[in-house]
Amino acid sequence: MTGLAAALRLRDRLPADTEITVYEQSGALGGKLRTGELAGSTVEFGAEAFLTRDPAGGDSAAVALARRVGLADALVHPATGRAALAIAGELRPMPPGTLVGVPGDLAAVAPVARPAAERDADGGRPLLGPDDDPTVGELVRRRLGDEVVDRLVDPMLGGVYAGRADELSLAATMPGLARAARTERTLTGAVRAALAAAPRPVGTPVFATVDGGVSRLVAAVAEAARARIRLDAAVRELLPVPGGWRLVIGPTRDPELVEVDAVLLALPARPAARLLGGVDVAAGALVGRLDYASVALVSLALPGPVAETGSAGAVAPALSAAAAPTAGRVPATGTVPADLSGFLVPAAEGTLVKAATFFTSKWAHLRRPDGTVLLRASVGRYGEEHLLQRADDELVTAVHRELSGLLGAALPAPVDSHVQRWGGALPQYAPGHLDRVAAARAALRTAHPTLALAGAGYDGVGIPVCVRSGETAAEEIIKVLGVSRA
Repeated sequence: MTGLAAALRLRDRLPADTEITVYEQSGALGGKLRTGELAGSTVEFGAEAFLTRDPAGGDSAAVALARRVGLADALVHPATGRAALAIAGELRPMPPGTLVGVPGDLAAVAPVARPAAERDADGGRPLLGPDDDPTVGELVRRRLGDEVVDRLVDPMLGGVYAGRADELSLAATMPGLARAARTERTLTGAVRAALAAAPRPVGTPVFATVDGGVSRLVAAVAEAARARIRLDAAVRELLPVPGGWRLVIGPTRDPELVEVDAVLLALPARPAARLLGGVDVAAGALVGRLDYASVALVSLALPGPVAETGSAGAVAPALSAAAAPTAGRVPATGTVPADLSGFLVPAAEGTLVKAATFFTSKWAHLRRPDGTVLLRASVGRYGEEHLLQRADDELVTAVHRELSGLLGAALPAPVDSHVQRWGGALPQYAPGHLDRVAAARAALRTAHPTLALAGAGYDGVGIPVCVRSGETAAEEIIKVLGVSRA
């Protein structure tokens, strides 16, 4: 998506006769955006949705892009945003007023975790210095204790990055909180300040997706960019030549050589680092330090109440009423609650499943007249790749068993399933990541200004961030080339 967004920005801003080529190593566009079919329904096998608001205010880059390519009327929003945490055999409602699990109101998280409130005292100086970049876990454990990290922050970061709070950079994963912590003197105060700095108008949905699948966005952007699309075209070498660059494409026995004026690398960090090895060894080393986590997404279609399900009973249909949560927990009934979008599972619970999304509860446009329930579980955390080294059917069986346990009773056997593996998919931003990326870009900008880096490996995960990263890199190329329509 980063590369396609960059291509469209180049098309919009450069002269009409500019030749733009997108080289895609795989056989399909879209990267981690992939729409598929499950039991006759359209579901996502990759990124499911995107934020609607930009942290600076206004539409997110993904919403703006959808509008640009004519998909504004296709944007749909969740029917429910109520989520839960699986703790000690119970599904407990996600506390309100947190920032990626870090609370601004300690009382609100009491049903889930017991904060060490006495540690978050005002020490008379900001929490962080100008250049400090601790891990998220380091800061939150120091100020609010282990339980807040283990039960709230870690599962939230695990859901987004498949990583651990004790290893992820605060500045890279929670930039708003990092900025606030450089002026605020308590962590709860920093959370409140960060939330206030990025207000969301009342009634504005947090998330959106595209009716018919996010692959529609991929296709629409590719069409609007009017670029030459080369699929199954791996770029093996990148070499500077007078006036531009030489690309070496395809197999070693029959390589294709192409010369271009400028190059935008919308690649994961490690393949980008390999290409940079022939350009700037130091910049490549900085980029190549980034590690990645692998995950698998296991999608299940469960029969509705009209199906014969034996002694296990029928899973609750997406349109049925679910019991309201009482005493700070969601009743465990062996059903998929109609008003619950999904839940997160802390690593301490010891399950393979780290998150579950109930598609037919969350998205009204996916609900089926026959009551079929569509859901997806995410498995795999950083450092646990060995747990994914099992056959697809074994993953499906394990996920079905664990979901039954988490929901309190045996779920009916799935009528369809799908396993999507994303190897090396999610960047793990260690402390100092932003400084390393800035140094690499500065070196390239000085020595090779017509070469730009963009993508999740540098600027953050999520569709809006990737879109903005691609567009920003495209603008840098446009500025250097010195030709544009405006």
